[in-house]
Amino acid sequence: MPLPLHQPYTYRLPERWWAEAAVGKRALIPFGNRRMTGYIVGGSRTVDSKATKAVLDLLDEEPLFTDEQLTLFRWVAHYYMAPLGEVIATALPAGLELRDAITICLTEAGRVALADGRASGRDGALLAALGKDGCRLTRLTKRPELSATESALKRLEACGWLTRRRRFNQPVHYKTERVVAPAMRLPSAAKVSPARRRILAVLSDAGQMPLKELKAHCPTAYNLVPKMAAAAQVQVTRRRVWRDPLGDAVEPDTPLRLTREQTAVVETVQERLGVGFDTFLLSGVTGSGKTEVYLQLAQKALDRGRTVLVLVPEIALITQTEHRFRARFGDRIAVLHSGLSKGERFDQWQRVQAGHAAVVIGARSAIFAPLTNIGLIVVDEEHDASYKQDTPPFYNARDLAVVRAKQNDAVALLGSATPSLASEFNATQGKYHLLRLKQRVRRRTLPEITVVDMAPQRIKRGLDRWISPELDTALRDTLTRGEQALLFLNRRGYAYFPICTACGETLTCKHCDITLTLHQRSNAYRCHYCGFSRAAMAPCPNCGQTALKALGTGTEKLEAGLAARFPEARVARMDRDTTRRKGSLVRLLKRLRKGEIDLLVGTQMVAKGHDFPNITLVGVICADLSLSLPDFRASESTFQLLAQVAGRAGRGERPGQVILQTFTPNHFSIQAARRQDVAQFYRKEIAFRRDLAYPPCARMIQLRFSGRSAATTAETAARAGELARRFARAPASNTPMDPIVLGPIEAPVARIADRYRWQLLLKGQRIADLHRVVQRLLTALHKEGQDRRVRIRVDVDPLKMM
Repeated sequence: MPLPLHQPYTYRLPERWWAEAAVGKRALIPFGNRRMTGYIVGGSRTVDSKATKAVLDLLDEEPLFTDEQLTLFRWVAHYYMAPLGEVIATALPAGLELRDAITICLTEAGRVALADGRASGRDGALLAALGKDGCRLTRLTKRPELSATESALKRLEACGWLTRRRRFNQPVHYKTERVVAPAMRLPSAAKVSPARRRILAVLSDAGQMPLKELKAHCPTAYNLVPKMAAAAQVQVTRRRVWRDPLGDAVEPDTPLRLTREQTAVVETVQERLGVGFDTFLLSGVTGSGKTEVYLQLAQKALDRGRTVLVLVPEIALITQTEHRFRARFGDRIAVLHSGLSKGERFDQWQRVQAGHAAVVIGARSAIFAPLTNIGLIVVDEEHDASYKQDTPPFYNARDLAVVRAKQNDAVALLGSATPSLASEFNATQGKYHLLRLKQRVRRRTLPEITVVDMAPQRIKRGLDRWISPELDTALRDTLTRGEQALLFLNRRGYAYFPICTACGETLTCKHCDITLTLHQRSNAYRCHYCGFSRAAMAPCPNCGQTALKALGTGTEKLEAGLAARFPEARVARMDRDTTRRKGSLVRLLKRLRKGEIDLLVGTQMVAKGHDFPNITLVGVICADLSLSLPDFRASESTFQLLAQVAGRAGRGERPGQVILQTFTPNHFSIQAARRQDVAQFYRKEIAFRRDLAYPPCARMIQLRFSGRSAATTAETAARAGELARRFARAPASNTPMDPIVLGPIEAPVARIADRYRWQLLLKGQRIADLHRVVQRLLTALHKEGQDRRVRIRVDVDPLKMM
C-alpha cells in the first residue's frame, strides 16, 4: 500500500484475473471505507481466501516494475527502515495512484439558500467555497478561515444544503492524437466542396496525417473531418504519442580527443564493463573533462549491449547534461526528474520500460528507472547533498547507485572535483578504486584564488560592507575587458533579519521559530520553511509600530546594489525565486551563454557543474555562512561549496580569478579551498571524524520527533531516549553491540509549520546493530501506546542535522 504501513496486505483475486495478475501491476482494492491503489508484490495459495477482501480491478496491461526493481525496492525498505509501499510510490512516476476521496458538494437547496441569503456569515462562506463541482474535504480543512469543522459540516448536511460524495482522482494516462487517412474509395471530386477536396489532396500526398498537422494545411479541418468521416470520405483513428520534454533539436557531435589522464581513466573503467560489479571514484579538478569521460564510457557500455544510467544532483544541471548526451546519442536517451509534468514523466518511464531508450539521465529519483541489463551507472557531483531524499523514504541515490550496480553486475562511477568524505574513506578502505584527473583540459590553468579578510569591512555600511576593495577592483577590470563575473551568496531574498527599531523585537514566522526574510520584489516578508508571508508594510506584531528595519543581505539586495554601482552592466540573479517557473532557468542560462549578462548573482545553484567559458571572475561574498551551522559536516560542505563555485572561473581560453571573502581566513577548510587541495582537507577532517566517531568512521541513524504539542513531543522523545539506552545496553543477539545514544534534544529549528521538533541520534560501527535498536525502540513505543499525534521519522545515514 502507498501508505506508512510496514506490513503487506493479502487480497483475494477473482478467477477471471488469474491469467492477468503479475508482480508489478496495480490493483484497485477496498481499504477500510476507501478504494485505492495497491501494488502486487507476490502471491500465495495458502491463505484462507474466504477471510480476505477481493480485488476490485486490475489497472495495468503490463507491469510497472520488474522483479529486479522489486529487489531494489525491498533493499531500500529494509536498509532505510521504510514501508515498502512508500518506496514503490516514490520510485514510480507521480500521478499513478487511483484512490477515492470525500468531496463536499453543494445541493440545489444549498444553492437556493446561498442565493436568498439564508446561508450567510460563516455558513455562506463555506457553501460559496464549494463552487460548482464541490471541494475535497482535505482542502476545506486546510482553510482555517472557513471553519470547516466536522460539527459545522454535519449541521449544514442536516439542513440539506450540502452532501458528501466519494470521487476518484484522475490519474495520469496515455496521450493520444487523432490521425486522419483517406478512405479506401475516394469520392468523386464533383461531389465534394473545395475545402474537402483540399483535405483529400493533402492526405493523398501524405497517406495519413495527425489532425493537428492537417489543420496547418486546411484551417477548417477540425470542423470538416468529423463530417467527412461520417460520410466515409476519410478514416479517423487514434494512436499513442509520447509527450516530449527534450525541447529543440541538438546538433550531433563526435567524441573529443582525450588527454592522457582521461585516456587512462577510460581504459581502466572499460576493462570492468560487462565483466562484473565494481565501483570507481573519479576525483577530477573542475574543468578536467569528466563529462567527456562519462560520454565515452557510456558509448562503450552501449557497444556491449548494456544500458546506462546517469545521475546529476540538481534539475538545473540536467539541461546541460542532456544536451551533451543528446548530441552524442540522439533519441536513445530519456530524462526522468520531478521537474517534468506528470504526463511527461509517465511517458519517459514507459519509453525506458519499452526499451526505446538505452540511456537515462535524471536527478535522484532516476535511480529507480526501469532499465534492464545495466552496464554503467554514473553519479556526477557525487558529493552533493541533493542526492539525499529529504522526505520519506530518506534514501541516498548515490549509495543506491552502488547497490543497483552490484545487483546488475555493473560498474558504478562516482565523479566529483570535491569527493565526499564518505567516498574518499571508502577508497582508502579499498571498497572503491580511486582515479584522478589532476589537470584541466587543453592545459588550462586553475583559477588564482585570493582570500580577503573581511574584518575591516565590518564598520562600513551599504554595499561596501559586503564588497571589498579587492573585489570591487576585480569587478571593474572584468567589465572593462568585456568578460563575465559571477557573485556567490548562499542566502536568497533581500534581507534576512528584520527587527523593529521601536521595541527591539525581531520579526519571526508565525508558525516557525525562524526569522522572516524580506523579498522586496513581492513586497513581503516570507518564511523559507513553511511559506508563511506578511506584507512588508504591516506593523510590528509586538508593539504595533511600523518601524521595521530589514538587516542582512541576500541575493536580491546584492543584485540591486550591483545594478546601482555598475549601471552600465547587465545584472541578473539565479536563485529559487527567479527560476521557479518552468523554463525560466533554461532561458537564464541561454542569456548567460550568449553574453547577454555581465554580472550573475546566485545561490548554490550557480556552484554546481555549470560550464560558462566567458566567466573569468568569481566573487564569494561570504564564505563563512555554512561554517557556523550546528552540523558535524559544516566544514566539509563549506570546502566543497567554495571549491565548486571557484571552479566556475576560467573554464574558457582566458584565465580565471577568484576573490574569496571571509571573516575566518585561517580556517582549514577556507585554506584548503584556496589551494584546491582535496587531499589536505581530507587528512584534516577525517582525523576529527575518527576521534569523535562520526560518519564515515561510524554509522548513524537519526530519529526525528514532531508534534503539535510541545509537551507531548518532548515526552515522547524523552521516553524514546530511555528505551534507546536500555536496548543499546542489552544486545538481542550474541554479537556485541556498541551503539552510542545522543540526546534527545530540541532540533536547532525547534518549530516548523506549528510542529515542535526533537531529535535523537544513534551511532555505532555496525548498521545492523543500530537497526535492531531502532526496531525494538519503535515496537516498544507502539506497545506502550505512543501518542499517534507525535510523528516519528527514521533517517538512516542522515545528512541534515537542522
